[in-house]
Formats: sequence, C-alpha cells, structure tokens
Amino acid sequence: MSSTTPDTFKGWVSHSATSPLTFTTFHPKPFTETDIEVSITHCGICGTDIHTLRSGWGPADYPCVVGHEIIGIVVRIGTGVATLASSPPSRDIRLGDRVGIGAQSMSCLRGDCSACADGQENYCARMTGTYNSRYADESKAYGGFATRWRGPAHFAFRIPHSLPSAEAAPLLCGGVTVFAPLRKYGAGSGKSVGIVGIGGLGHLGILFARALGCDRVVAISRSSSKRKDAIEGLGAHAFIATDEEEKWARTHSRSLDLIICTVDASDMPLTQYLRLLKVHGTFVQVGAPEKPLPQLTAGSLIQKGAKVTGSNIGSPEDIRSMLQLAADKRVLPWIQTRPMEDVNAAVADMDAGKARYRYVLVNEMEKQARL
Repeated sequence: MSSTTPDTFKGWVSHSATSPLTFTTFHPKPFTETDIEVSITHCGICGTDIHTLRSGWGPADYPCVVGHEIIGIVVRIGTGVATLASSPPSRDIRLGDRVGIGAQSMSCLRGDCSACADGQENYCARMTGTYNSRYADESKAYGGFATRWRGPAHFAFRIPHSLPSAEAAPLLCGGVTVFAPLRKYGAGSGKSVGIVGIGGLGHLGILFARALGCDRVVAISRSSSKRKDAIEGLGAHAFIATDEEEKWARTHSRSLDLIICTVDASDMPLTQYLRLLKVHGTFVQVGAPEKPLPQLTAGSLIQKGAKVTGSNIGSPEDIRSMLQLAADKRVLPWIQTRPMEDVNAAVADMDAGKARYRYVLVNEMEKQARL
C-alpha cells in the first residue's frame, strides 16, 4: 500500500493572512508504509488555527490547511503499521477504526534523541506539526479542515467507544494541552489548582482537574461573566474575578499549589498570579500570545521558591492516558457543532470569542460519502 506519488485531497485552504478559506484541492504527503489515511468526520477549531491563518506567530507556509483536533475513520493502512517498532499501540489500528489526530504528526523518533527516547515526542527538536510544518522529506503537513488526512500512524489514537466524536475532537489538542501539565505537576488529591482563563482550554482545565480528584479547583477570569458556568456547570469550587475583586491577589495569597494559565493576553497580571502560589508552587503557561509575556519581578520568584514554566501539547502517552480518563470519568468538552462548509463564519466567531467553549466542525459531505 505504499506509494511515492501524492494523491489529490480536498479541503478548506488558506492562501494568505487576509483571504477567506476556499474549498479546493491540495497534495498531501506521499503515502508510506507507516502511514494511515483517515476520512475526516469532525475537527475542532483551536486558537492555534487563528494565529496561524493570520500569520500571528510568524509567516505561515501558505497554502495551508489548518485543524489539529481531528476525528475520522481509518480508510487506508500502510503495510508497516502492523509491525511499527516506534509505537506498539499503533499496531492495533484497523480499517474502519475511529481515530484522532492532535497537534503533532511526526518527530524524529531516533534513539539518540533524548525527547523521543524518553517518550516526550512533543519536545523533539525535529517535531512536525499537523499543519504549517514540513516532514523530513520536505513534503507539507496539512490539517483537518479537509475531507481526508494522511500521516504517520504513530501519532493517530484510537478513540474509546464511550466518547462521542464531536466531544472527543477538542481533547486531541485543547484537552491534552491542559491535562499534560496537570498530570506532570501532581494535580490530584490534596492539591489546590487554579485555572486562568475560562475558554476553550480553561474549561477543559477545570474538568480535568476535577476528574483527577483535586481538593480545590479555582477558576480565575477578568470578569464574573463566566462564574455560573465555572462553578455550577464545570464544577469549580471557587471563582476569582481579577478586574472586579479588590486586592484579590492579597486575599487569595499562598492558596494554590499549581496554576495553569490558558490565556494568551500579553497584559495578564502575571506577578499577581504568582502571589496566589504556595511555597514552591508552580505556574504553567500554556496559552501562547503573539506578543511577549509581562515582565516579572525577582521577588515574585525568590520569596517562596515559585517555579514558572510552560508546557507544549502532550506526548502520545499523555494523549492515550487523557482519552482513557475522559472515557472513564465522562470528561466531555462543552461544544457547539458547525458545518465544515461554514468554516469561515465559524473561525470568525471563534476569533470574536463567541464559542462556549469550543466549536467543532462536522464534515457532512464526508459522512454522506461513506453511507
């Protein structure tokens, strides 16, 4: 089943930072013996899609097909997948399986790569993103705003039967982006965790912090407009509205073991957030603003040994663990489905902050083609 000649796929292609997406053809990577091909049924819209479409983090590699919260049905499997040395779980992928693909589609997978050898492919220096990136052979990586996806089986994940496809889609990027640091920094029984930003990432942060059994989960936002959602809907124990509550940093000082910051605002009150940490507490930045983060004072780090760090998506093992926890604990994102052919309007609404809290594109054309 291997081939060196790329086929033609169809998708919603971006040609510039200012033009709308157009439904047209593109050429996926050449199919290899360790690849699979997926008929896409659903794809979540991520903030990264918007940053990339407008070249916010730097010039995008146009033409570009974004989308890295992909759910679909396996329609083609390379001959080497069944014996794939790099990923034993991927050997079980079969035709007709429902799988997901997140923000990464390849890494070097070399034994002399400390990241890949340690199962942290998401930190590989040769990481290939699911879109706006290049494989080792210089072929372009294209994402999930399309009818088909083709790529390495190593980075495709079977979806548990109990997770609906539309709800599973945002887990592949948004979900693991908050789950991975929660897991790494010990969120669980006996811990108090703060989630900054109640949006696509933040609402999942609250859900996963609760699913991991944290004693206290605190939602942090500029205004109280999402207080009811956070406490009554998502299960947060408390809410801090930083623009409305006077002296909030002093009132809640040294109350949190861990903070996951999902916002991408360059004017966030970072020093005040750090006041909320307990001694040796950890602040993890996962939102990626287009401008630099605010300056820090040395005292905010020195006075209690605070740790400030970041986290990049999640490893394949993180993704599998997250999917299983989501299935076991019924962690379901709050979503609104939109037809994929209405992608331009959906992206505009996402950029305007209208999603509550994640848009998922449904590929009705591909579903009908398989009936």
